Amino acid sequence: MPIPIPDPHHAPEGALKRLPLLKAAVLFIAAVCLCLCGLLYLQLEQSRRHDLALAEVSSSNLTRAMAQQAEDTFMKADLVLTSLVDWIEAEGFDVAQTPRLQKTFARRVQALHQLHGIFLFDKRGQWVVTSFENLPRGPGVADREYFRFHQQNVSSQAHIGPAIRSRENGEWIIPVSRRVNDQDGNFQGVLLAGIKMSYFDQFFKSFSLDNNGTMFLALADGTLLARRPFVESQIGTSLAQGEIFQTLLPSATSGNAMIGSVVDGIVRLYGYRQLDAYPVVVAAASSEDAIFKDWYDTAIRSSVIVALVVLGVGLFGWMFIHQVRAGERIEADLREAQKTLELIATHDSLTGLANRRLFERALEIEFGRGARRSSPLSLIMLDIDYFKRYNDAYGHVAGDHCLAEVARALKSCCHRNADLAVRYGGEEFAVLLPDTDVHGALTIAEQIRRSVMDKNIIHSGSPTGYVTVSLGCYSFVPTGHDSTEMLIKRADAALYQAKHSGRNRSAVLSMEGGVEALMRSDR
Repeated sequence: MPIPIPDPHHAPEGALKRLPLLKAAVLFIAAVCLCLCGLLYLQLEQSRRHDLALAEVSSSNLTRAMAQQAEDTFMKADLVLTSLVDWIEAEGFDVAQTPRLQKTFARRVQALHQLHGIFLFDKRGQWVVTSFENLPRGPGVADREYFRFHQQNVSSQAHIGPAIRSRENGEWIIPVSRRVNDQDGNFQGVLLAGIKMSYFDQFFKSFSLDNNGTMFLALADGTLLARRPFVESQIGTSLAQGEIFQTLLPSATSGNAMIGSVVDGIVRLYGYRQLDAYPVVVAAASSEDAIFKDWYDTAIRSSVIVALVVLGVGLFGWMFIHQVRAGERIEADLREAQKTLELIATHDSLTGLANRRLFERALEIEFGRGARRSSPLSLIMLDIDYFKRYNDAYGHVAGDHCLAEVARALKSCCHRNADLAVRYGGEEFAVLLPDTDVHGALTIAEQIRRSVMDKNIIHSGSPTGYVTVSLGCYSFVPTGHDSTEMLIKRADAALYQAKHSGRNRSAVLSMEGGVEALMRSDR
C-alpha cells in the first residue's frame, strides 16, 4: 500500500485529530513544571545580575578612588623631585651646597607625610645628602634597580621601581627617582624620594572589604608594590601571569572581571585601572562568595519551595497518567510502527535524506501547485566529484561516511520546510526548491558547494585535495504540458556542464537548454 506524502502547504486530511490523553497530561505537567522552574531561573538570574552590577559599580568606584590617590601621591613626589633636580643640575651638589640641600630635603619631607625621605646619590651610588640629619655609611646603592636604571637610561622622566627596604631604617618604601646630569648631559647621580608603603596600607584599610577581599598596587610589568592584606613575603612578586596583566590590560586600561587570583586562587570580582601618568596599576576585589552571599541564601530558599511544588504536581500527574498509560501505550506503539514504516519507505537509511520514491511524489505535488499558482520551481542535481577514486582510496566504509557528511551539508542549506533534499542514487543528490527562481537556486547551490568544502574531507584523488561537489540547476514555471522527466533531464544537463567545465562549481541551464551561468568560488 503506498504511503501518502504530506503536502507542506496544505494540512492533510485528519491532521487535526485528537491529542492523546497521555501526551496531553505529560505536556501539561511538564509545562507547569517548566514554567515554575523558568520563573525561578529568571528571578534568580535577574537578582544575580543585579547583585553583580552593584558590585561592579562599587568596584569601579573603588579603583577610581585608588587610582586618583595613587596618581596624586606619585605626582606630588615627582613634582618635588623635578624642582630639586633642576636646582641641583643648575647649582651642583658640592660640599658647600650640602647643608642647604639637607634642609630643603627635610622641609619637603615634612610637607608631604607620605614621604619616607629624599636621598641624593652620586654617580658611584654613594650617599651625598639625605633628608635625615645623619648621612648613612655603607656600600651605597649601586646595586639597586632604580640606580642601574638611571645609569643605563638617559631619560629624564621619573622612574617608579619595585618596593625595597630603606637602608636608612629598614622601612618598606616605594622608590620614585630621577636622573641627575651635569651640564653636558652626563650621568652625575640619582635623586630619590621614598614613599612609605605604610601610607598605602593605611589608605587601603580605610575601605570596607570582606574577609577575602583584596586591594593591590603594582607596576605595569606586574611587580607587586603594595597589597591588602599585607604579606611581606608577597611584596615584589610578579602578577604578570595573571589574567589582568595577560588579557585584560592589553585590551582596556580599566574594567571589571570575575577571575581567580594568582596569589591565593580565590575567585573575586576585580576592578582594575592603569594610571594615566605613571606605569602603575591599581586593583580592588571582593570575593565571589561575599558578593553572592545573600543571593545564595535566596536561591536555596526559592529552589526548595519550587522543588516541593514541582514534586506535588509530579505526584499528582503520575497518578493520573498511570490510569491511562495502558491504553495510550498501544496507540503510541501503533503510531511509532507507522512512523518507522513511513521513514523506511520514504527516506534513505544511510544519509537520512528523502529517497527517490518520496522525491517523485513530491515532484508531482509541486508541479501541480506551480501550475496553479504560476510560481517557479527549481531543481538542483549534484554529484560528488571523483567519488569512485575516493572509494578506491579509502574503502566503502569511509565512502559511506563521506556520503553522510555531504548529506549533512545538504540539509544544513535547506532552510524552508518546503525544500526537499534527496539522495537520488549512489553519490548523486537532488534538492527540490518550490517557489524559487533561478537566482535563488544558484545561491542555494553555491551555499551547498561551500558547505561541503568547509567539511575539509581529505580526498587524495581530487585536484583540490578535499571532497567537492558539482551542481546543476534548472528553474522554470510548470504548465500542464510539462513532465517531471524534463525537469530532471535539464538539471542533469546543467550538472554535466558543471562537471565538464572542471567540477567543483555550479551551473545553471537556461530555458533554451544552453548554459546560462557558470559560477565557482575558489577557497
